[in-house]
Amino acid sequence: VAALQDEKNSLMSENEIMNDKLEQLDDSLDDPNTVVAKKYFNAQLQLEQLQEENFRLEAAKDDYRVHCEDLEKQLIELQHRNNELTSLAEESR
Repeated sequence: VAALQDEKNSLMSENEIMNDKLEQLDDSLDDPNTVVAKKYFNAQLQLEQLQEENFRLEAAKDDYRVHCEDLEKQLIELQHRNNELTSLAEESR
């Protein structure tokens, strides 16, 4: 029981130390002049820019997909028309 009590006290002490460090990190993020805060805000800005770029690229991909489907339909129609004209040319000969 004494050993468990010592381990509990040790873990509680370690937990308090970790909570203090966490509070210090939170405080450093709130101060825009710290190196950590600057890196954090730069990373956040970069993430937002990448998300916007990703959205733009996804929209472009969808547009190209639709355009490609239209071109495939046109290709099929032109192949059919070509076959018709080829058969008409053979009949004319």
